[in-house]
Amino acid sequence: MIQKADELVFAPLGGVGEIGMNLSVYGYGRERKKSWIAVDLGVSFGGGEDLPGVDLVMPDIRFLLQERKNLLGLILTHGHEDHFGAIIDLWPRIKMPIYATPFTAALFEAKREAEPGAPEIPINVVPLGGTIKLGPFEVEFVSMSHSIPESNALIIKTPLGKVLHTGDWKLDPTPVVGPATDEARLRALGAEGCLALVGDSTNAVREGRSPSETEVAATLAKLIAEAPQRVAVTTFASHVARVRSVAEAAYACGREVVVVGRAMERISQVARETGYLDGIADFRSAQTYGYLPRDKVVCLCTGSQGEPRAALARIAADAHPEIGLTKGDRVIFSSRTIPGNEKVVNRVINGLIGQGVEVITERTHLVHVSGHPRREELTELFGWVKPRVMIPVHGEPLHLAEHAALARKLGVPDVVGCRDGDLVRIAPGPPGIVDEVPQGRLYKDGNLIIEAEARTVADRKRLAFVGVVSVAVALDETGVMAADPEIALIGIPETNAKGRSFAEIVMETVAETVEHLPRARRRDPDSVAEAVRRAVRGGIAASWGKKPLCLVHILTV
Repeated sequence: MIQKADELVFAPLGGVGEIGMNLSVYGYGRERKKSWIAVDLGVSFGGGEDLPGVDLVMPDIRFLLQERKNLLGLILTHGHEDHFGAIIDLWPRIKMPIYATPFTAALFEAKREAEPGAPEIPINVVPLGGTIKLGPFEVEFVSMSHSIPESNALIIKTPLGKVLHTGDWKLDPTPVVGPATDEARLRALGAEGCLALVGDSTNAVREGRSPSETEVAATLAKLIAEAPQRVAVTTFASHVARVRSVAEAAYACGREVVVVGRAMERISQVARETGYLDGIADFRSAQTYGYLPRDKVVCLCTGSQGEPRAALARIAADAHPEIGLTKGDRVIFSSRTIPGNEKVVNRVINGLIGQGVEVITERTHLVHVSGHPRREELTELFGWVKPRVMIPVHGEPLHLAEHAALARKLGVPDVVGCRDGDLVRIAPGPPGIVDEVPQGRLYKDGNLIIEAEARTVADRKRLAFVGVVSVAVALDETGVMAADPEIALIGIPETNAKGRSFAEIVMETVAETVEHLPRARRRDPDSVAEAVRRAVRGGIAASWGKKPLCLVHILTV
């Protein structure tokens, strides 16, 4: 029942203005007293020049913590890391109920069991096409094709209308595993009346339609059948349809499938448990690889993104304990390179080519297709659902802008562009941004979760650029140096352009600085430390042109 002051709102806390780290919330009720549901809780990946030492990037959940008593549950659309990868680290802070379909629930449990010390996290399993009731929300799961089994859109029903949260999807009539996108239910939603569509924008810049998984399967079958010797295929471990296609192609020409890499082993086991590899013979372990004839094996590997510890990177470096490739073997990258991973992927490819291995990628063969909709598919969905309001999500600014422009061109009455942290009122009245909610990023750094605003990562980036000088000075009670200073230089050239040692420059700078300080200031360790720090940085900058980080320790003896 609609109360006079009730409103329906939406806020993305991750995944809008970026790809990855998805987290959205929907609220229903009065301005200061709403019930909330969360959709997905994902990660993006750190490392590289921008985030040295950071393993994962997660959404800041301050807003969820603020609304904890009003938070009814977390609903997972599917099992990709950018949609559920932050749960193990962040759930203990919230401890809200979680809802997912069987494959996603099983995949999460396998992931949790593989992480040492991971907490017990119960998941409520919802059948495909099932519905759950959470306070004023009734949420229906709708099957969508994607690059992992059981990707779901959510029809979020409220007294003010129905919202379609698409999740990740495409239109693929022959997806190899799992049901195709449920066109009948989406058309029915359009007939019933769809208040708003909150939709995936990843491929909104691409014309046409995404090819089908069946087309990729045909290409893989041909490439594997024609290969004269060993074949290794790498793909996203979660891509069960691709795993099945590789297995069927291998068995069709009398080859055994060897699975290499823990993530691939885990996904394969979950897929068998949930029925997505029914009819496929058991895979062989890496230990059997060396005993199989070279023309009777297909190696299914992790490492499509060049991850240094993954199976394929170790094979390319000739450092894998069980798996090796030689001249005449074939490697198929059944994947696309995620932007930012080009250097590490190319390093793996170059390593393989250096061993005489033939490398095949999507540049020359249809060995990969996207799991996201292009413009014709987006257009078709708009025609089925006929939303009154459209909010583009899941994309960088260019993707969001193109998706919004397409919606306007197709006649959607209201299109609301937003970014992480914007609070969008969907109903009643004209939709639009009405407020902001706390949002940000958290970094997983080893075993710790740190705030993005902390100095940790900024200091690491500076260290990589300018190095560090450590100085330890011992002063007696009168402020006189009791011994020569102890100095350590890290990441700094040994000598300047004239051949003079930087260690010598620092040593002299420290001695002169302390000697010229007034006696009263020498009795203040903090004052001495600051003077030495400034002088050392300036002294090195005069010869090098860069100011290093300088750490000064003053000991009174």
